[in-house]
Amino acid sequence: MKKAIALALALVLALGMLAGCGGKESAPSAPAPAPETTAPAGNDASAEADPMAELITAAKAEGELVVYGSCEEDYLSAACANFERLYGIKTQYQRLSTGEVPTKIEEENGNPSADVWFGGTNNPYDTAAAKGLLDNSYAPANASHLTKDIYKDPDGYWYGIYTGILGFMVNTVELERLGLAAPQSWDDLLKPEYQGLIWLSNYNTAGTAKLVVNTMLQMKGHDAGIQYLVDLDKNIQVYTKSGSGPSKNVGTGECVIGIGFLHDGITQIVDNGYDNIQLIIPADGTSCEVGPVAIFKGAKHQAAARLFMEYALSPECVELGADNGSYQFLVIDNANQPQQAIDFGLDPDLVWDGYDFADAAQNTAQYVEEVMEALNGGDDRFKVE
Repeated sequence: MKKAIALALALVLALGMLAGCGGKESAPSAPAPAPETTAPAGNDASAEADPMAELITAAKAEGELVVYGSCEEDYLSAACANFERLYGIKTQYQRLSTGEVPTKIEEENGNPSADVWFGGTNNPYDTAAAKGLLDNSYAPANASHLTKDIYKDPDGYWYGIYTGILGFMVNTVELERLGLAAPQSWDDLLKPEYQGLIWLSNYNTAGTAKLVVNTMLQMKGHDAGIQYLVDLDKNIQVYTKSGSGPSKNVGTGECVIGIGFLHDGITQIVDNGYDNIQLIIPADGTSCEVGPVAIFKGAKHQAAARLFMEYALSPECVELGADNGSYQFLVIDNANQPQQAIDFGLDPDLVWDGYDFADAAQNTAQYVEEVMEALNGGDDRFKVE
């Protein structure tokens, strides 16, 4: 039944595209091989083998790794448990939103409590890099498998592991009950009939919301983009702390229209059985995230952190996402894409190709500040406990 529903929803989404833009631990039961690395250009395989063996030995000697993760906790837990199983390195993790991590690391003033940052969205990574919180002294060999240049920071501060499409998730039953059609574009969200029906994540804490800010300011122009977000605020019922917050409340009907990454909607449909959710790619265009991995400046376990970078860019890590409710498209050429994302037609090549990652990297913090000023600092919906 779920498969039939999924295929039907995939057809709906595909038609929408044609009209639109041009913790708990889990580990594999059988032992997996150590992550494959690809020798840098100009080196043969045997020359690369010794440095990798030396890195593994050094990481095992450290014996410990601490990870801050901004992907969903099931995936984070599984990735860390598998790393620990592969190498015998004690791996601790904490799940934090992408907006929380730079604040926490900055407060620690050069003595970070974690070694690596895993998953989330790239805008807060750019902010962290600009503040000197990330380390770019190690270039992972497995980065040679990245399929596009946009999937890594040009200065080597982070490397992408997945990408996801920004869009809408709607509760079809609630919309029918209210006698409303589903929004098909960003401009549709401003319609007065949607007042109090829309959920979005918090601009101050969530990388997803920061991507919304950059997308609107780039698509509509700076001033018009800020005005759009002020107008949208009139229809927002809830601003959630985490970017996946809206998706988790659409199926229940508490949220009627959620703005977020569409792979989070797939999780609710496929894993949680909510067949009342429709996924929509905005007809007036949208953007995508890059989910990165990075090493914190001053990390205590340098070798283990570098080994984790290699691991994070390997099939042994990224393919765990689809087994743990995370259906983002993968950005390395030697990994298998999650079939669920393919079935729903979530092809990242269909997003707006005008998005300027460099502008976002340089100006996100300023843009968010300007939006919050335009909202007069925000009301109680923006409070974070």
